[in-house]
Amino acid sequence: MVARGRVAVSLGGSIAAPDDLDTRLLRGIAKELLAASATRDVLVVVGGGRLSRRYIAACRELGADEGFLDWVGIDSTRLNARLVIAAMGGVAYHDVPRTFEEALVAVRSFPIVVMGGTHPGHTTDAVTTMLAEVARAQEVIILTNVDGVYTADPRTHPDARQLPEVTAARLIEIVGPQSADAGSPGVVDPMAARIIQRARIVTKVLDGRDLRGVRAALGGKPFKGTLVVPDQAATGRRPKKG
Repeated sequence: MVARGRVAVSLGGSIAAPDDLDTRLLRGIAKELLAASATRDVLVVVGGGRLSRRYIAACRELGADEGFLDWVGIDSTRLNARLVIAAMGGVAYHDVPRTFEEALVAVRSFPIVVMGGTHPGHTTDAVTTMLAEVARAQEVIILTNVDGVYTADPRTHPDARQLPEVTAARLIEIVGPQSADAGSPGVVDPMAARIIQRARIVTKVLDGRDLRGVRAALGGKPFKGTLVVPDQAATGRRPKKG
């Protein structure tokens, strides 16, 4: 029996559960993940998005400390994970694993496993990269609401340039010291970037609303976004047009 490969997917809360839930987009993403699961195991970690930030902001105003707020965020990611499971038509593991160990047991019987957060202080991307490392996944795919890694935040820096390829070391330089507060946004957080570097795992960052791009990234084809490669492994990838 030939061993199946594995891919770990970080599905941002801004994609899985925006203010107005987009069930059509969720079905589209689920379709691509289901297609990918025909040839390899798919481990998905879902973020909390605006749901998480709204609850965290309210609890913070009510006087909750950061440790409590971390668990509020984790609960939000697990609720969003159930949305994604619902879109899988019964193919994915039916529950939301609370630990990596549970996810690894579930993936022995199901081609897709969807989970949320696991540890206080760890973002969705950090959880995804840690899961990828322990699961020995061949790559990480980060689906967010920005089409790749930029030289600066394109939402606040109009002159920021999208980078088609970066090394893990360069990614760490770019993401820099981001806030560790519960609910802080970011394309890739510093902890995840360091795990990517440590594990030497190829990572693809792209806009999860671009279903053609999602299909291409999952299928190992050129995609519009950023390819993060291990240090000293740059390929000179050029931007994809369109």
